[in-house]
Amino acid sequence: MSRAERGTGRIRFDGAGLVPVVMQDAETGEVLTLAYANREAVDRTLETGEAYFYSRSRGELWHKGATSGNTQKVVEVRIDCDGDTLLYRVEPQGPACHTGERSCFYQTLAGEGVGLLPRDGREASFGATVERLAGVVAERRREMPEGSYTAHLFERGTERIAQKVGEEGVEVVIAALKDEKLAEEAADLVYHLVVLLEERGLGLEAVAKVLRDRHG
Repeated sequence: MSRAERGTGRIRFDGAGLVPVVMQDAETGEVLTLAYANREAVDRTLETGEAYFYSRSRGELWHKGATSGNTQKVVEVRIDCDGDTLLYRVEPQGPACHTGERSCFYQTLAGEGVGLLPRDGREASFGATVERLAGVVAERRREMPEGSYTAHLFERGTERIAQKVGEEGVEVVIAALKDEKLAEEAADLVYHLVVLLEERGLGLEAVAKVLRDRHG
């Protein structure tokens, strides 16, 4: 397909041959990262359906997630009204940030005229909370800090972690039948399930994909 057919001739690259690219979760609308692309990166993105950028620090083409496995499936590329910014709408195959956070925009600033709001309006949502939990769990596994319960679970291995998931599942059943502390017991179950997924090398996105495939 020619550039004219793709519409890439409308892109206004800057003097360095780059264009800023905002990457957004196609399902939730959450902004995941801001990067830059040159013409080759845009062409590769459109050809492969995966996010490609240009690394200004390394001076080379950058296939997002090629090293970590956290690739970003691009379902749509949009161009703004001035032609000088692109939007990659993606289905994340893992965290977009190198820190393990889902989004690179996980920190906040505040001033006299600007307060702190829930991140992307999703601070209290179940999905956003579990995503942050998964990031913390992954960090604990990488660093294995002394005195960390999560690190201790990883030291015990899959069998012990799976056993804890079973125990917490029973606690949830008991709490439901007694109608007391159900939320607390459910939280314990979710935590241990996230640890088990990390132990087995599965991210939350793998589970989300199964749910999407089943329920649309």
